[in-house]
Amino acid sequence: MASTTETAKSAVEQFTTASNKAFKDTFEKSLSAFSELNADSKKNFEAVVASVTAATKGAETLGAHAVAFSKKAVEDQVAAAKTLASAKSVQEVIELQTGFAKTAFETYVAEMNKMAEIVASSVKESSSPLNARVTAIVERVQAAR
Repeated sequence: MASTTETAKSAVEQFTTASNKAFKDTFEKSLSAFSELNADSKKNFEAVVASVTAATKGAETLGAHAVAFSKKAVEDQVAAAKTLASAKSVQEVIELQTGFAKTAFETYVAEMNKMAEIVASSVKESSSPLNARVTAIVERVQAAR
């Protein structure tokens, strides 16, 4: 009977040891996964902050550019009005107005192109940190397969 008791005791000890090892391994894997998740969350937050910072900078640049353009446009209109007021004939007024309209249109088109470039650059800069995080996550998922 002693051997049956010892066999049972040995089986219980083996079961307990195996259970403890399995629990420890599972706990360590869970802790490791949680640490990785925490690190990823931090990197994702940093990417969002970098993206918002770049977008804000782009918006500030665009706003400053728009204000400068508006100021120059008003100055140009005042100068054109003064020039038109000093015209000596109707023919001269028509020629001056045509020249002013052409210049204003060309300036406007050039300015819209510059603003489009600023917006495109801002979008590229603000999406870059987010794209990098998505790429890193996709690569990690593919490596885990």
